[in-house]
Amino acid sequence: MADHVFYPWSVQAEVNPVPITGASGSYFWDATGKRYLDFSSQLVNVNIGHQQPDVVAAIVAQAQRLSTISPTVGNEARSELARLIVERAPGELNRILFTTGGAEAVEHAVRLARSYTGRTKMLAAYRSYHGGTGVAIGLTGEPRRWGAEPTNVDVVRFFGPYPYRSPWATATPEEETAAALAHLRQVIELEGPQHIAGLILETVVGTNGVLVPPPGYLAGVRALCDEFGIVYIADEVMVGFGRVGEWFAVQAFDVAPDLITFAKGVNSGYVPLGGVLIAEKIAERYDHTVYPGGLTYAGHPLACAAGVASIEVFERDGILDHVRSVGADVLGKGLQELAARHPSVGEVRGLGFFWALELVRDPATREPLVPFAAAGAAAAPMAAVTAAAKDRGLWPFNAGNRFQIAPPLTTTADELRTGVAIIDEVLEVADGFTS
Repeated sequence: MADHVFYPWSVQAEVNPVPITGASGSYFWDATGKRYLDFSSQLVNVNIGHQQPDVVAAIVAQAQRLSTISPTVGNEARSELARLIVERAPGELNRILFTTGGAEAVEHAVRLARSYTGRTKMLAAYRSYHGGTGVAIGLTGEPRRWGAEPTNVDVVRFFGPYPYRSPWATATPEEETAAALAHLRQVIELEGPQHIAGLILETVVGTNGVLVPPPGYLAGVRALCDEFGIVYIADEVMVGFGRVGEWFAVQAFDVAPDLITFAKGVNSGYVPLGGVLIAEKIAERYDHTVYPGGLTYAGHPLACAAGVASIEVFERDGILDHVRSVGADVLGKGLQELAARHPSVGEVRGLGFFWALELVRDPATREPLVPFAAAGAAAAPMAAVTAAAKDRGLWPFNAGNRFQIAPPLTTTADELRTGVAIIDEVLEVADGFTS
C-alpha cells in the first residue's frame, strides 16, 4: 500500500501502514478483520464517531443537490453552518472565515491579527503544535518545527503552565498560574508590546501533553492581551466541538478570545473543513476594505452539510452532557485508579474525553519514560507501550512520554471501561521500565 504514497511525518523506507478497510462507531478494522477500539479519534477529529449515518446521509443529499460551488457566492449549507456555530460561540465572535483545515485557519488568524493591529510579531508557546503549513509550523513550539526551519515567521515563544514539570518550581496550581503570567508579562515587555500583533494558545494543549490550564491562567492571558492591545487567538482545532464537554473549550474557563481557529470536530473530518471565528470588532474592519486572502475550497458545500448534520446530532443525542458526565465518572476516574496501581504513571490529567497518562521511570524523580524528542533506541520504551496497546486492539493517541487518550465523543461507558481495562494491561509493559 505504500509504493506510491508519500506519508507525512514518516521515514518513507520504514513506513508500514495498517491497511484499514472499515469503521463504525468507536471501532475501525483492518484487512485481516482485526478490530481496534479508537482511543485517538484518528487525529483527534472523529468526534461524532465513525460512519455516523445522519452525517453520511447529509453529505449524500448535498452531493445530489450541489456538489461544489465557489466560496465567492452564497450557499445555504455554508450560511446555515456559520449561523449554528456563531450561536454557540462565546463573547462577540460573530463571523466566520471558512478554510479547509486547521493549519489554514491558523494562517488566516495570524493574517487577521497582523492586519487588524498593524503589528508583526506573534507570541506562541514552546509546548504547542499549530499545523504544518508555513506560518503555522513557524508558530509551532515542538520538535516537528525543526525540520522546517528557517521558517521566517516573526515569532517569540514563551512557557505556558505545566504544574507537573513547572519551569518555576511551583508547589500549587495557583502558584503556577501566577508564575506563568508574570513570565508572559515579562516576555511582552521585553519584546515591545507595540510590535506584538497576536498571541496564539491552545486552550488545552494537545499533542504536547494534554495540559489543562490551571485556575485563572486563561483569564490572565485575556487581561494581558487587553492591556497591551494584543489579539488573543485560541487554537481550538483539537479541542473545539465537544472534546472537553463544551462547544468551545474556552467556555469551560469562562474566557472569550478575539479569534478561535477550528477544524477537526466541526464535522469530524468526514469532508475537510476548518475556519476562524472572528470578533465583530475585527471583522468590521473589512466591511469597506478587501480582506487579503481566500481559498478555492473554503466552506465547501459537502463539508458544511456534514457540519450542520453533526451539530444537529450533537444536540439531539446530548453528546456534550455525555462527555461531561461519562468523561469524569468513567474515563477520568478509571485512569486515576490505574495510576494508583502502576508506578510508571507519574500523573493523570485531562478533561472530558481528552486525557493523558504521563509515564515515568521513577515517580519520585519524575524522570520521563523516554527523553524529550526521543528517537530510535531512546524511544523504544514508548514504542513498546504503543505496540502493546495496538496488539490488544486499542489505538491510542501517544506522544512523547505520554499515553494520550481521545476517544470519539459517542463512545459508550462500557466501551470506555473496555479501553481502560486494556490500558491496565499495557501499563504493565511501562512498569517494566521503572526503577
